[in-house]
Amino acid sequence: MMRVCHLDTCPVGVATQNPELRKRFTGKPEFVETFFEYIAEEVREILAKLGFKTLQEAIGHVEYLDTRDAVNHWKASGLDLAPLLVRPDVDSPLHRTTVQDHGLANALDNKLIELAAVALDKREPVRIDLPVRNVNRTVGTMLGAEVTRRYGAEGLPTGTIDVTLHGSAGQSLGAFLPSGVTVRLYGDSNDYVGKGISGGRVVVRPDERAVFASNENVIAGNVIGYGATSGEIFIRGLVGERFCVRNSGATAVVEGIGDHGCEYMTGGAVVVLGRTGRNFAAGMSGGRAFVLDLNPALVNSEMVDILAVPEDQKETLKALVSAFHADTGSEIAQELLKDWSASLNRFSLVMPRDYARVLAAIERATKDGLPVDQYVMEVATNG
Repeated sequence: MMRVCHLDTCPVGVATQNPELRKRFTGKPEFVETFFEYIAEEVREILAKLGFKTLQEAIGHVEYLDTRDAVNHWKASGLDLAPLLVRPDVDSPLHRTTVQDHGLANALDNKLIELAAVALDKREPVRIDLPVRNVNRTVGTMLGAEVTRRYGAEGLPTGTIDVTLHGSAGQSLGAFLPSGVTVRLYGDSNDYVGKGISGGRVVVRPDERAVFASNENVIAGNVIGYGATSGEIFIRGLVGERFCVRNSGATAVVEGIGDHGCEYMTGGAVVVLGRTGRNFAAGMSGGRAFVLDLNPALVNSEMVDILAVPEDQKETLKALVSAFHADTGSEIAQELLKDWSASLNRFSLVMPRDYARVLAAIERATKDGLPVDQYVMEVATNG
């Protein structure tokens, strides 16, 4: 496996937009269309045998289902599915007997959209301050959708809509936030903060009245920044497991994480200013992670190297720590910045090996005036 799907250098022409590389892929969109036409035809044949014209008509008719003999395994012995295959003798429809209520009418985002009207209509800056409770899930997502609906992938200028929340937020705070939307939380949050964030910003810090040390207390849950593509996630405090899994372009700074951090990460940057759990960087094929006082035994080194922070990355790291301190008031960041030259020696850079090779190839090709795509392909293929 080449493991370069995220670099637009796929050698077989599948995961790429490069015209020359795409010539290597012999498949055509029409093949997929034909495949699904065959599936549809077979479904129609099966429905006809059962006496139905549509799938809608077939829903609920469990009497047409049968069970296979149980596999010869102790877990399956005594398993009886007969109660599931009894058709109820009722006159009412057997499908869609109720309509699911997603609770969107009562979502906090309706209030956010109302208060952000000036920003949405005229692109003028708006500041919003509201309380939040843990029943408020995906706060900011509907607001972000409204921004995207009006302004597309470009979104709004950074900081146009700045939302400050106080309290305990429910799951998926700031999920899929686009550019122009910032959500600041004074309090704590559940899982999936910044899930799929795509240009927006999420800042989580303890309540102003809190007296505990933020770097010793959990402030947000698991799977923070899952699938993020761009934007920033700053969290002053500890978080749970699988921090920034599948991050492909966002920047995230945190004071400590649980197990499996940066798992399957393909891009972006992560800074951990505290403890790190086991299996760090498992399957990490892109991006970079700066970790304070890293224990190498906790790193899954199958695809990454642990390096000292290189000269060309020192200012980048300092800028991230400084921005984190400015937004969160982190005392850990403040202490590190007081003697930055000494603090730098405590950081390690976790870097995917193949990703580093490709970056080096791009730099060399650019410097020597060589075709970048061709040179990178040679490096990816031959090493």
